[in-house]
Amino acid sequence: MALADLAYPTLVYAHLLLFVLWLGADVGVFLLGQHFRKRTEYTLDQRIALLKLLVLVDMTPRSAWALMVPLSLSVVDLGNWWDVPSLLLWGAWAIGLFWLWLVWDSHWHDQTPRAARNRAIEGWLRWIVGGFYLWLGGQSLLMDAPLQPDWLAWKALLFGVIFVAAIMIDVTFKPVGPLLMAVLEKGSSDETEIPLLRVMNCTRIWVWIVYALLLATAFLGNVKPLL
Repeated sequence: MALADLAYPTLVYAHLLLFVLWLGADVGVFLLGQHFRKRTEYTLDQRIALLKLLVLVDMTPRSAWALMVPLSLSVVDLGNWWDVPSLLLWGAWAIGLFWLWLVWDSHWHDQTPRAARNRAIEGWLRWIVGGFYLWLGGQSLLMDAPLQPDWLAWKALLFGVIFVAAIMIDVTFKPVGPLLMAVLEKGSSDETEIPLLRVMNCTRIWVWIVYALLLATAFLGNVKPLL
């Protein structure tokens, strides 16, 4: 087999690997969060250690999310599903790699103005890229272009919805910081823990939505049903 013939299956493999890393690590994040909630079974120090591990494991799905953007367009292009314009394809790789840098730079400089700036830029990027996938899927379903067949258009559309749901995870989870500080400063009690638990419960709704959407996009990409 020629080297050129290996390009497409290699990209498909990398695409599948990112999906596994995204969903698998996200399940790990979910389980760590579940154990963090059990204040009767763990000391506060143990729960904080679980939370630190959660943040570290969460870097895997965040990294996979950033790389999934250029990789998905590359798979579509090499698979002859759509002749992606070169400017768009190279721009997607530039955005994906820049996004990946933002994710890790924010992690390395957490709780600093630099991290806050990075996350603000990342927030804008996610809305813009998510909007692009919503447009791409919707446009293709309505006009049968640029993506065909319909299962691929639906996959693009659902990927855009994943952006919205994943963004809502961060939005819903944002109050956890001050609430966690209240637990650390005032101690574990119903007064400090119940509001924290309430926010985490709301966040879990969006997490389950992301899981369902990821499974749906994986089904479409592998089964390729005639819609």
